[in-house]
Amino acid sequence: MADKVIPDGAFAVPSAQTLIRTAGATPTADSVAGLEALLASIKAESELSLFGRVSLRWDFARLLRNAQTIEDAHRANPALGATPVKAPLFILGLPRSGTSFLHALMAEDPDNQVPRNWQMIYPAPRPAGFNPAGDKRVISVDKQLDLFNDLAPGFRDMHPIHADSPQECSEITSHVFQSLRFDSTHRVPGYFDWLETHGHRDAFVFHKKFLQFLQNGTSARWVLKCPDHTFTLDAILDVYPDARFVILHRDPIAVLGSVAHLTQVLRKPFLRNIDAGEIGAQVAARWTQGANLLLEFDQRADVPAARKLHMQYEEFTADPLTAIERIYAHFDEPFTAAARAAMDGKIKAKPRGGYRRHAPYRLETFKLSVPALQTAFLPYVQTYCQAAR
Repeated sequence: MADKVIPDGAFAVPSAQTLIRTAGATPTADSVAGLEALLASIKAESELSLFGRVSLRWDFARLLRNAQTIEDAHRANPALGATPVKAPLFILGLPRSGTSFLHALMAEDPDNQVPRNWQMIYPAPRPAGFNPAGDKRVISVDKQLDLFNDLAPGFRDMHPIHADSPQECSEITSHVFQSLRFDSTHRVPGYFDWLETHGHRDAFVFHKKFLQFLQNGTSARWVLKCPDHTFTLDAILDVYPDARFVILHRDPIAVLGSVAHLTQVLRKPFLRNIDAGEIGAQVAARWTQGANLLLEFDQRADVPAARKLHMQYEEFTADPLTAIERIYAHFDEPFTAAARAAMDGKIKAKPRGGYRRHAPYRLETFKLSVPALQTAFLPYVQTYCQAAR
């Protein structure tokens, strides 16, 4: 049914209190503040499609219910909060720099834990020996991903995932409505400004509770990934003072067109009008800032060299197993025969991580100037990308 035959009041952006009542949740004050800021921004700045209006109610109520599940579990079992999340490994890098491929390969190591897509919809531990093929939750989420790919053609070509694939941390922090995930699917500059002012510490306090819930009282070696971590490093180090980092580097000029196109693909199901030039300007400004933050991160005295490893995209993609062996050696972790065999099987089954080769996305489509970008990213490129040329 076309949007134009839907009455103006139908599926209007609901209030925070309406969603909270629908979910039967009692969120924290910080979570409510984030939800209210996000809803106000969407209402004022995003022209939602019918799917965008319907999905908002379902998605936000789900997030509230899931967050309540985590909080209830911690209240029922206070020992969960005492379970250590020891020295988690965070994968950093600009988008489209091989971080998802690296995350997927490291998820093959049976000694590693990663958040999975289905666990964002149905929060629950993933036990050892878990078989996703016969799990109803996994089947349900795969159907949801199939539907989204139908609504956003090309999504899986650019981001080949399924229900049991590793998921990004921005999906965890979205449960308390303090996540840059919403900026990918909606036009929300007002919310973005609110989040920049509010900061990310509350989000990562919840993030730790979520991981403690998933590991269910056991020890775990977490491997976590999200390009948006670049903007949340203070919060990460506050909550995880022993965190370790792998930073992948790739020439930004080679990826910004793809980043802008992916944003366009992600927004298409949710919004009526999409301005390619506005997306281009947003992506360029945001990741110029991100590149500069990575430069600053390299100089932090509170994160010694032993806790971070820089790697170029070209090194990783040329020989993934050798590159991963270097990561394990740097952090003094055993790279077992079982891990190597599982990763090797993944590489053979899905070379390049399942990503299809395609012609480069034209920067001009998004009104981006190559000379201007080269100037903006010059310090980052000179520091990290020159050897790859």
